[in-house]
Amino acid sequence: MRRSRAVVDFTRARTRQYNRARSSVRDLFIDVYSNALAAVCVLMMAGSLIVALRDELTDRNRGEAGLAAATWHVLPAEVLWVVLTYLALVGIALIARRVGPVTVSRAQAAWWLPLPVDRRPMVLPAFRGRLVLVGVVASAAYVPFSVLTALDRSPWAHAGSAVTFGAGALLAVAGAAILRLAPGSARVFRAAVLVGLLPVAVLPFLAPSAWSLVVVLTVAGIVLAYLLPRLGDVPGAELQRGGAVSGHAAASIFLIDVNELRRALAAEPRPGTSRRGARFYAKPTRRAVTAVVRADIVAFLRLQPAPVGPLMWLGISVAAALITPTLPVLLQLGVILVAGCATAAGTGTVARRTAVLPELDALLPISLVLARCSRMLMPALSLALWMSALTGALVAVSSGPSSLILLGAIAGAGMGAGAVRAATRPHTDWTTPPVETPFGSVPRDQVSFLLRGVDMTVLSMAPILLAFYLGTVHPWLILAQTIASATAITVQASTPNPR
Repeated sequence: MRRSRAVVDFTRARTRQYNRARSSVRDLFIDVYSNALAAVCVLMMAGSLIVALRDELTDRNRGEAGLAAATWHVLPAEVLWVVLTYLALVGIALIARRVGPVTVSRAQAAWWLPLPVDRRPMVLPAFRGRLVLVGVVASAAYVPFSVLTALDRSPWAHAGSAVTFGAGALLAVAGAAILRLAPGSARVFRAAVLVGLLPVAVLPFLAPSAWSLVVVLTVAGIVLAYLLPRLGDVPGAELQRGGAVSGHAAASIFLIDVNELRRALAAEPRPGTSRRGARFYAKPTRRAVTAVVRADIVAFLRLQPAPVGPLMWLGISVAAALITPTLPVLLQLGVILVAGCATAAGTGTVARRTAVLPELDALLPISLVLARCSRMLMPALSLALWMSALTGALVAVSSGPSSLILLGAIAGAGMGAGAVRAATRPHTDWTTPPVETPFGSVPRDQVSFLLRGVDMTVLSMAPILLAFYLGTVHPWLILAQTIASATAITVQASTPNPR
């Protein structure tokens, strides 16, 4: 134990000495000032938006009609808020399991892991720092959600709910770390984490009761007391894997590259799907186009994760229309728009992989236009099916015409083109002069790069959202939806992949 601490202290002392020799007080002041100014601007804009939404929710007519008929407003709003809180905790646990959460960097793996000493002092300080960061960020992020979902609470009650959720986030991260201690019984621990987070998701809504905060803090203390002495038992291979993933994800966030972040957090291929896809691809064919289309289908089925995310967003979109008291129609449409963009972004897995080496498409024995259309096939079909299910569910709970389902299927085709366009967006050009904004200096083309793909997805969803708002489908809406989707497909098919 003493030798481990001596190694860690020596490494940290040399790191501080190296950083101080290559930094100045002026650079430190500029960085702190810029980051503080950007944080203040973000908080002020977010606060104004939250206040405006709160006033809208407070002053709305509770008998106002929404996307669903009044007879279907049977879901209490509190149930939806609890489910969303539970999904957020599960998402934190899944991300923490993917990135570690107990990790070492490549340099630390080369310097620390081969030494015959205890690893616990090497990984414990960084893990504590991650716990503090997760707790603070989760608590701060929960404040707007608490303000918008509990309009009659006092500020102290909102603060208590936020701290309770932050403690629940600590439990989620600790549960992900415990999964790495017993790889053989991962299924049992995974089920225990998923079941254990369910009552934790209810506790933030029991505020201002102080016992809910006491309970979650006590449980978090017990779990951490069990976990912290055993951090040294995490296998070295798992420490290096988590360090590689977390380093890749941190670099992607620093460079504001969403595609790289998704590549870093991508799930492993499913073995069963890979075997079935291999048999499908092995069937004989005589045309190169058919072979390329089959390859894209097999790659999509192999690399695409289980449809948990699309089903979750589908349920949230439908539930937002069924809760009582009803949300404003524009807010319900906003939920559908966010759900559509999030689902579309998840279908660009194959395009995101092939975009790493765009020169490979030029080696295919078909035209580049056909290659891009082949890449859009499966995302377009998947999103057309998802939009058909969404519009079908909303038609079933409202008096809307069944032609909305046709409109949704056409919109899904354009959304697939937007998903591929977003997956193949170019990297930010850091050589161009930056532009000064209230959030600090940003590259000149950063916003346009981030909006690439999202613009076509929103364009494809605009007619169907207008149809939801009007409650009917005019012939000109079908024409507009067809033109919007055709425009998105044409733009993506005719746009060369960035190099």
